Amino acid sequence: MAKPVVIGSRSFRTQSSALDHYKALLHRYQDDQRIVDPADHTDLVALVERFDPVLDAVGEPTKGAGQIAHFERRLNTGTGWSTSGFWIVRQDGTETDFSYIDAVKGKPKGRSQDFYNACRQAVALDLVLAKKQAFVQYGDDQGRVECELTGKMVTIDDAHIDHAWPYFSHMVSGFRAARGWSRDIPDGIVSAPADGQTTATFVDSAVTEAFRSFHHDQAVLRILSRKANLQTASSARWPKVARPVRLA
Repeated sequence: MAKPVVIGSRSFRTQSSALDHYKALLHRYQDDQRIVDPADHTDLVALVERFDPVLDAVGEPTKGAGQIAHFERRLNTGTGWSTSGFWIVRQDGTETDFSYIDAVKGKPKGRSQDFYNACRQAVALDLVLAKKQAFVQYGDDQGRVECELTGKMVTIDDAHIDHAWPYFSHMVSGFRAARGWSRDIPDGIVSAPADGQTTATFVDSAVTEAFRSFHHDQAVLRILSRKANLQTASSARWPKVARPVRLA
């Protein structure tokens, strides 16, 4: 039986219902809009107050329970991605991003997840350029490319570039193993958590370039529709790729 999740004065029957509550709260606002409803503000404060001791226990910077002036919804952006999320503006004027998903789960990302995210960041521009090149190489007279799973024609804006094989997670694991980091990732490899850091990066550019090279030598990519990419089953690990996309 699922254990109730208690956040402030609210008790949610399951973790999923708590996540749904905060997702709906986020979607009630637009990017760059302040969270103005007092009940919404109270719910977010309660979530931060619940999560900060978890962060403190693992040595990560807390988000600022007791120092919060207000919350905002903002668009977090990076190379090849964007997502809306909550930001905290503190009473002293400092501010930081805030993942309601991590907070509800009560689980910081941890070094392994930060390493994975740093790998993603290392090749983000390579993937953007590979996607553009695929549409130049394979595009029809309307600039569309066939989705490798559905056969439907998609535009570049409606497409994702997918790792056909190996899976990206397997490449990350292989890179860690090659450097002797399978068990533990040494200090100073990945950027430490900090205010406003929406994604981790490698501290040393040599590690960034090493992973880029490792990824370049292995990755076989393909074009999928957004919907198909999100629904890809693990059984499609070694698919036949009619239009393979290689990194330049």
